[in-house]
Amino acid sequence: MRLRALLDTDALGLRLLGGEDELDRTVRGVMTTDLSDPSRYLTGGELVLTGLAWRRDAADSERFVRLVVAAGVVALASGTAELGYVPDDLVEACARHRLPLFAVNESVAFATITEHVVRQVSGERAGDLAAVVDRHRRLMTSGPTGGGPDVVLDLLGSDLDLRAWVLSPAGRAVAGSSAAGPELPADVCARLAGEHLAATRTGRRAPHRVTVDGTTYSLFPIRSGARGAAPASRDVRETVLSDWLLAVEADAGDWPEERLDLLQGVTQLISVERDRRDAARTVRRRLAQEVLELVQTGAAPAEIAARLRVAAPVLLPGLGAAPHWQVVVARVEWAGGDIEGGPVAQSLLEEILVDPLSPGPEPSDRIAVAHTGDEAIALVPLPAVSSEHDGSEQGLIADSLLGSVREPLAAGLADDGRLTIGVSAAVHSAEGLRGALEEARHARRVAAARSGLVCAAGHQELASHVLLLPFVPDDVRRAFTARLLDPLRDYDRKHRAELIPTLEAFLDCDGSWTRCASRLHLHVNTLRYRVGRIEQLTNRDLSRLEDKLDFFLALRMS
Repeated sequence: MRLRALLDTDALGLRLLGGEDELDRTVRGVMTTDLSDPSRYLTGGELVLTGLAWRRDAADSERFVRLVVAAGVVALASGTAELGYVPDDLVEACARHRLPLFAVNESVAFATITEHVVRQVSGERAGDLAAVVDRHRRLMTSGPTGGGPDVVLDLLGSDLDLRAWVLSPAGRAVAGSSAAGPELPADVCARLAGEHLAATRTGRRAPHRVTVDGTTYSLFPIRSGARGAAPASRDVRETVLSDWLLAVEADAGDWPEERLDLLQGVTQLISVERDRRDAARTVRRRLAQEVLELVQTGAAPAEIAARLRVAAPVLLPGLGAAPHWQVVVARVEWAGGDIEGGPVAQSLLEEILVDPLSPGPEPSDRIAVAHTGDEAIALVPLPAVSSEHDGSEQGLIADSLLGSVREPLAAGLADDGRLTIGVSAAVHSAEGLRGALEEARHARRVAAARSGLVCAAGHQELASHVLLLPFVPDDVRRAFTARLLDPLRDYDRKHRAELIPTLEAFLDCDGSWTRCASRLHLHVNTLRYRVGRIEQLTNRDLSRLEDKLDFFLALRMS
């Protein structure tokens, strides 16, 4: 469609402020943003809608216009809600760069303009996406008449013969078209999510093309409209671990520009559903925040219990008995410490805990997550067990939470981020929540003491020596392990003697010569020689409990 057609549509509330001679330009898409530099997300031919949250002074206008013009934008439309008017410096900057500029009436939502442009552009391109746009409002409804992103994906399959899936950043399949056939295997989903996150962190322009097991996929980011209107200071790390992606079984490198624009329109439609789901979590987030504030401020158990009774029907509708609860604490830390990790940790917990306990095929949101600073805290309801069971084996297990998500999340964290998670035991009443919160926080510190970008620890580990390890200063840990293990490492490096593996096996077998020799497939005399060499190099005696314990701790801290 041409820019001139936008002015002829009264319902859009657009007023031309400059660029009368450029109104025959063709609009190929639309993007809403308040980023100070949105160029990495632009492919050319877009109408850019902005609320001006990025503008602080006149120099910002010149820089913003120069960047979007270089990215191929055909026009700019400015909202007036932020300032009440369109500043003269923006009008002048657009005139200098021959960029048409519109003012948007306060009464017109950007979503109205977006929907109109997507409908018109798609209709003019051989009707490829007309059916999807006609059913746009179905994305906003629930129940039998709705369908969410599955509606769009079904039409991609039926109209364009494209197999496609919507994936979360952790590699969970959010939606897939009925024409896509069998569900993507979990390992393929995780690989695609990891490749997408890695490409996003390096700043590569989408779509990203990936080949997995001989099949080529094209990956398109699905960015939330709410996050697209973020402050100008937003860093990619704040959204990379929360945005969905569209995986299409095709090589987008072979596509014409029109088809690429068409898929970008599809991602805009799916982002509406993402925003709707995020809005539905608002009540649960508020409940979690209220309960945790009561717990942390020392409120009476009766007051906490009353709030939990309100939360239980929201999180476990139809549940007759009062649930038990677990607390999960997550922390995301970035190098430099200039990004608040709490919102990122909150999104990740909502994704990881989407409902691992649900026996059905469809996950359901049952958890409530609040965040503060770099920390996110989840309240996880568990169905109450019958009286003949104590529930000791019920609930979330720390290691199982990270099984399939570790690889993609590590790609998103890259080399400057880290996620650590702690899980409490289940508690049966409000009185136990304060202890559960502290338990989960201690478990997270245990996880933080381990190596790796994504680590978790559970309450079971707090009953052992590992509870003490996170509180040992780093320089003390390094000196202690170096004094005991460096002589063995040096010897292994020179002689390939495998003293470190032998020591680990010997301690794991509780000092049993026969069991250790059997495990290592060695003769007992060979094992005795190796242990003797370990004692000689370290001046320690492995028959003494104190020396065994020192070696055990050194290995755990190394």
